Amino acid sequence: MDEQLIHLARRAGLSPDWHDAFGKPRTVPPDSLRAILAALDLPAGTPAQMDESLARLALEARAETPPLVTADAGTPVSVPLAGPDGPVRYRLTLEDGGVVEGEASRDAGVLTVPGLEPPGYHRLEADGVETVLAVAPARCFSVGDAAGREQARLWGLAVQLYGLRRDGDGGIGDFTALSQLAGKAAAAGADALVLSPIHAGFAADPHHFSPYAPSSRQFLNPLYADPGMVFGDAALDAARMAVGEAPRPPENGFVDWPSAGPAKLALLRYLFEEALPRSEALKADFRAFRDAGGAGLEGHARFEAIHDSQFRADPTRWNWRSWGAGLTDPASAAVDAFARQNAPEVAFHAFLQWVADRSLAQAQADARAAGMAIGLVSDLAVGTDGGGSQAWSRQADMLIGLGVGAPPDLLNGLGQNWGLSAFSPRALARSGFSAFRDMLGAVMAHAGGVRIDHIMGLRRLWLVPEGFPATAGAYLAYPFEDLVRLVALESHRRRAIVIGEDLGTVPEGFREVLAARGISGMKVLWFERHADGGYTGAQHYSAEAIAVTGTHDLPTVTGWWKGRDIDWRVPLGIVGEGQDEASERAARAEDRQALWRTIAPEGTDRHAPPEAGETVVEAALSFIGRTPAPLAVIPLEDALALDEQPNLPGTVDEHPNWRRRLAPDADRLLDDPAVRHRLKLLDDARRGA
Repeated sequence: MDEQLIHLARRAGLSPDWHDAFGKPRTVPPDSLRAILAALDLPAGTPAQMDESLARLALEARAETPPLVTADAGTPVSVPLAGPDGPVRYRLTLEDGGVVEGEASRDAGVLTVPGLEPPGYHRLEADGVETVLAVAPARCFSVGDAAGREQARLWGLAVQLYGLRRDGDGGIGDFTALSQLAGKAAAAGADALVLSPIHAGFAADPHHFSPYAPSSRQFLNPLYADPGMVFGDAALDAARMAVGEAPRPPENGFVDWPSAGPAKLALLRYLFEEALPRSEALKADFRAFRDAGGAGLEGHARFEAIHDSQFRADPTRWNWRSWGAGLTDPASAAVDAFARQNAPEVAFHAFLQWVADRSLAQAQADARAAGMAIGLVSDLAVGTDGGGSQAWSRQADMLIGLGVGAPPDLLNGLGQNWGLSAFSPRALARSGFSAFRDMLGAVMAHAGGVRIDHIMGLRRLWLVPEGFPATAGAYLAYPFEDLVRLVALESHRRRAIVIGEDLGTVPEGFREVLAARGISGMKVLWFERHADGGYTGAQHYSAEAIAVTGTHDLPTVTGWWKGRDIDWRVPLGIVGEGQDEASERAARAEDRQALWRTIAPEGTDRHAPPEAGETVVEAALSFIGRTPAPLAVIPLEDALALDEQPNLPGTVDEHPNWRRRLAPDADRLLDDPAVRHRLKLLDDARRGA
């Protein structure tokens, strides 16, 4: 391969070589490297272009003071600051308003400022230059901090919000149903409800409903809002009378997103046009919310309004990159003109965020009031849809033309391209990590914690250029130390625990770094195994990771026990390499024996697995409860002993992903004696009873 190309790739943070899941060395194809470099604004088509790109990187690397420098509390801070060597007077304005002045040494263009103890964002002034020092605590806010005791052993439920039911929800679970479930879960002993992403989708396109392919990770999905929380029952009843009854939910037990979504938006539009103008208090609160949201909220609202007009006029203009007429640039005169001419429509989309925000805040307040030490745990998706609001409004911060995915591994020999856009690491540093910090603040705003999907993305992401197969991607490095410090700082400021989804191909030593920062990894029942095929005993689980029976992408306990996932996968051809139905079922029979030998309760024959999946669920919940994990999380589907999982990876329409609804209603969902018994087994195990 061209040595100049390899040199440029490495300077840009790309890894031209990597090792696959089998330990085999692999090389990124040259054409793929060139395509990725072009998307990084580092053209590499010719030797001259590569020279120019290398010069650009060299210029960026020169010691100009960045707008933000991260540091650890109590550790000296190295700040790039051009000028002659020697002492420099500095002034620090602390986040709490205090002022620290002193003298620091500058050597070879780097100013070394004495360490600061209080975490926070502190403004440094030195030699006529200003920057922000983001000083992080040693560790994130922990489960023990939330519980008020160091050796906490809490538990929670993982919830697919859309699947909850309540009377008047319009066919989609909402934040009121979440509040109702929180009250019942807290009464059973739970301290957390862990959500799948509730990020903003596409209001104009209800068919685009995957929570892991959002339009923006900074804003909320308004379909989860309960306007009754904001306007009251009387106003809501009047709105329903005016717009008509919502379509009846289908009898098949699934969310009908294409019907229920527009109906919910019609109800919200009536409240915006008729009820909001009649309340001075609500109008004032909405204005304050919009003012506080600033340019970010305005950009999202403008995107939604333009997207609606473009998509309705021509479905082929779904992606903002096809809009034309100056609308692809959020800072253009054309976008400003559109916003002026369509001011009510832009305001409506800001209104949707206001109602969703106030509803979510109430749900978290209700969860805490019910006695939960943590309450809601939000989920931060790994990226956004490249055609969405975040990619449009923050183009300078995003990698356009590259899709986030995963290299070939034991489960998928062809690799994966999730079609998601990610932040540009160079742009993050240039902007003082503003987009990343805004996003963290948003997902922690009304939550007691956050689960970071594919947390390995803080260190590196597998990026695939448009038009290339997933196997032709490459790893791009991210400023891990900076990002993890900012996570710890925001966790500390907002008193939110941090969970990192560290499943899949994990760099060596990565989990140890997360643990040192107080970021909990995940230990999944199905994956905790010995080399001989046996399952790990409860006492050997990590005390620095949460323990779970499963995730939304994995079979439920009863579904796994019955082979329900095999029933789904085999007809679709989703099987392991060299496997068929017979070998899958034979392997499952052996795994059932091995699992039961590990999780069987005391006094039970460990060599005689039961037929009933419900019996296995009870054993699994007690087993996970006995682990030293500070937090055990059980999917709601396991608490209910259901067969079907929320999502089947590798499918789009072949499996009803992100559509299954649960019964009965949220305020009665945990009332069944069998469910109460399972949760008591878990609660007793957590308490050591």
